[in-house]
Amino acid sequence: MKILVTGGGGFLGQALCRGLVERGHDVASFNRGHYPALDALGVQQLRGDLADRDALLAAAQGVDAIFHNAAKAGAWGSYDSYHSANVTGTQHVLDACRAHGIGRLVYTSTPSVTHRKTHPVEGGTADSVPYGEGFKAPYATTKTIAEKAVLAANDADLATVALRPRLIWGPGDQQILPRLVERAQAGRLRFVGGGDNRIDTTYIDNAAQAHFDAFDHLAPGAACAGRAYFISNGEPMRTREIVNALLAAAGAPQVQGSIPFGAAYAIGAVCETLWPLLRLKGEPPMTRFLAEQLSTTHWYDMAPATRDFGYKPRVTIAEGLQRLQASLRPA
Repeated sequence: MKILVTGGGGFLGQALCRGLVERGHDVASFNRGHYPALDALGVQQLRGDLADRDALLAAAQGVDAIFHNAAKAGAWGSYDSYHSANVTGTQHVLDACRAHGIGRLVYTSTPSVTHRKTHPVEGGTADSVPYGEGFKAPYATTKTIAEKAVLAANDADLATVALRPRLIWGPGDQQILPRLVERAQAGRLRFVGGGDNRIDTTYIDNAAQAHFDAFDHLAPGAACAGRAYFISNGEPMRTREIVNALLAAAGAPQVQGSIPFGAAYAIGAVCETLWPLLRLKGEPPMTRFLAEQLSTTHWYDMAPATRDFGYKPRVTIAEGLQRLQASLRPA
């Protein structure tokens, strides 16, 4: 079977490509850049941007299924840039499925689509936790629009499913862990609101496995078709515990300091004003959305994913941390 992975050069994207190749599929990746790691896997690389409808339609020709993983993530940037990648790009993926008669689409969403200011989620499912509202970040806003479009497209010809993995980490991560390590080493990392809020995270192999499990069960009329699912390790931990465990695996300093939520939220508001006003480069150290995310309890119930497509985390957090340490500090 030929499968197209959008964003195959990213952290989760490479794990998806690797796993699909190991399962015997002919895999192509639609990327903006070129990645030697994908060459090593034998993955065909197709250069293009999600906003380019013609390029995406051409890449999807002859494809049997699509794993739509590419997105613009983060807590900072213009709304238009997020909309172009996450909304317009997802619509182009749906157009490609219709144009070429592609019957299965696995979409990588995010728990951020359900975010509400300091509203905790404890053991929630996609059925029990509504979509968020009043988002203060274009990422959450545009991913919500895109997820709704993907699920609405599910019908007798195209089976779709949306997965919401929470905070993916593990060997090969070039986003979350490097930033944590850099700030910890510089003494600039603090917990928001004490760091005692419990959160879910997802080891990279488990995040990829959830996609494969959903794909294997996905078909028109299947239990998972047209539905969204939270994905995690199912081991909620206090923020300070998981962050310090990741730092320890990387050999970085532990963090004990904290900043009150109100102060972090105010700093975020100031940063959101100053960055565009002064045309400062890079992302601000804090935003209001980030302050809310870092201080709020978010953990989820994996029962629906287990029931509908058999997902069960295979790598525990403890084992994942050992693998992470081994990859960063080889003997």
